[in-house]
Amino acid sequence: MLVSHQSLIWFNSPRFLRPFNLHSTMASSSLVLPSVSLKHEVSIDALDSYPLRSSSSLCFGASKHGFRRLNLDKSRVSMSVSVGSTTAVDDALFADYKPTTAFLFPGQGAQAVGMGQEAQKVPAAAELYNKANEILGFDILDVCINGPKEKLDSTVLSQASFLGLFLMMRPAIYVTSLAAIEILRARDGGQQIIDSVDVTCGLSLGEYTALAFAGAFSFEDGLKLVKLRGQAMQEAADASRGAMASIIGLDSDKVQQLCDAANEEVEEAEKVQIANYLCTGNYAVSGGVKGIEAVEAKAKSFKARMTVRLAVAGAFHTGFMSPALSKLESALAATQIRTPRIPVISNVDAQPHSDPDTIKKILARQVTSPVQWETTVKTLLSRGLGKSYELGPGKVIAGIVKRMDKTSPIENIMA
Repeated sequence: MLVSHQSLIWFNSPRFLRPFNLHSTMASSSLVLPSVSLKHEVSIDALDSYPLRSSSSLCFGASKHGFRRLNLDKSRVSMSVSVGSTTAVDDALFADYKPTTAFLFPGQGAQAVGMGQEAQKVPAAAELYNKANEILGFDILDVCINGPKEKLDSTVLSQASFLGLFLMMRPAIYVTSLAAIEILRARDGGQQIIDSVDVTCGLSLGEYTALAFAGAFSFEDGLKLVKLRGQAMQEAADASRGAMASIIGLDSDKVQQLCDAANEEVEEAEKVQIANYLCTGNYAVSGGVKGIEAVEAKAKSFKARMTVRLAVAGAFHTGFMSPALSKLESALAATQIRTPRIPVISNVDAQPHSDPDTIKKILARQVTSPVQWETTVKTLLSRGLGKSYELGPGKVIAGIVKRMDKTSPIENIMA
């Protein structure tokens, strides 16, 4: 999910700070989940050589020496299950979580030319970029540090210029965010901070980063999923004319009313919906191009401060992305996912999940479901979150947290 930096320029404006209403937010957002069936009878060869985890995979944990290589014959988490296992895991394992320290990971839109430079000073962080190069087939560090900016801003590379190379931006954010953990680990007291983290989450793409940190899957498998997910979503976007826009200065109820008014003027295939509940005063709307144009035309009459058309060529986090499901479901079915060692809050329902099969279904649903980031942050704060850390490029998440609670401490760890 791309978050426009332009759309965040009002975060610190006092006139937009309002008490949040959790009930009204939940009431206006649809959490009905579509039925998704994972195809476990998948041919690995059919997934473009999409491998199961190798015998030497990089996993993040509490090791003071950074990521570590695991023997796949032994599960790091006692309640984890492998692909095809009939062992059931209680999905409510983390239902009563009480957060004290959180790691928060950014999504699309946080990228910036020059990210990754600091990571090269820490061997464990630098190795992540080397490993990513092997998996992706291009020098992702060169793109991060040198740009050009157009490569980072593009969801998929131009076929004419970069045939066969795609999704630079999403993998770049994923790798850079995990490299930030190694930068933190290398500093005095860093390992103690990492050990203290008892909850994690990420904005859209960042949910995959959070799951990798929590040990649900390896660094390599997460990177492959991020790459494939982006490709599948862009293919779905290319099959239909969609767009997105951020609505600045309205609460979620007003944005919903704006969408309803716009939908009265367009055909069914052009209708729009809220795709990202970011925070009060900033919501992303997604849908057909004509629907988005209708939203933009009506926004002022609903007293919106401004609208910002997002630099994407698709209606992400809506039913427009349904064509992406089959590829993503197959890739998830072929990936070993284990019970996370700490709660990872889902973008789909703002809840932690512990059952690997449920996590797979939730990740598939994420591409067609609104991102419930506002509810996620509010819930963390209401449950007593003490301190949080934003790891990776940008300061988007810190701005959101401060918008919801000025007193809540959050530190940026950039790579």
